[in-house]
Amino acid sequence: MSEEFIKEFTYHIAWRSRSRRPGRHKSNQRGMGMEFRGHTTLLSYPDPRRIDIRQTIRDPMEQVHVRIFNQKSVTPVFVICDMSGSMQYGSTRKKIEIAADISQSVAQSVTHNRDLVGFIGFDDVLREDWLCTLSARPHTLIEMAENLRNYEPAEVGSHGIVDTVRLLPRERSLIFMVSDFHMPISDLEESLVLMQRHHIVPVVLWDTSEYADLPEFGITSVTDPETGAKRTLFLRKEYRERILRGFVERRKLIEDLFLRYDMQPFFVENSFDADLLSEYFHQYVAA
Repeated sequence: MSEEFIKEFTYHIAWRSRSRRPGRHKSNQRGMGMEFRGHTTLLSYPDPRRIDIRQTIRDPMEQVHVRIFNQKSVTPVFVICDMSGSMQYGSTRKKIEIAADISQSVAQSVTHNRDLVGFIGFDDVLREDWLCTLSARPHTLIEMAENLRNYEPAEVGSHGIVDTVRLLPRERSLIFMVSDFHMPISDLEESLVLMQRHHIVPVVLWDTSEYADLPEFGITSVTDPETGAKRTLFLRKEYRERILRGFVERRKLIEDLFLRYDMQPFFVENSFDADLLSEYFHQYVAA
């Protein structure tokens, strides 16, 4: 997808960045920002442009005082993308294609916000062939996401999510965790525990044909995309309702788990809308 057609969203962080690199987020680093922090002596902070005449006159010790300000800084942003077998599913578009849309939107939005962006792919293991190190330039990630559109996930699981934390920096980062989360809850919870220092936005990719568009009655074949196991089902009203209840319960299980760690999930069904992600940040992430 050409960069001019990539839809961006607006986002912000709810903490002070510790990066020394200038950016657009509040930080605790001294610099040329507009957020007043206090006073100190010229000897401690030798910047004569910041001399405060009034504070200097008031000092009985006759020391020269300067104003100090906090600069605005960058923050690291990552896309952690599920590349397991279930991501090949989709009625009109595969989930992996929608994950590519989201990755490109993140890359473009983050770069225009002067932040750094990286990408980590995983299935049952960390995918070293699908890694993009932190960069201020979006082109590498945009190109990688374009290749992701044509990727055909193997019939494997997603245990590698537990190991993704090893590739994240110690500095608090904004993480877009993109998956359908059809994985063992124990693996998901273990990864969340390991990533607690970071701010995670769980992006949940579901397709309504998985549950809402099932026939009322008849024989249908289903395949578990993560194992390749095939089953033939005779759908009756009761069985169909049981499948629907299963998805409702699964959704609640996922929501409850994320909310337990103070993470509001962002559900994407069938297609990605960047404007809804902007609204998510305005609603759930304190500025």
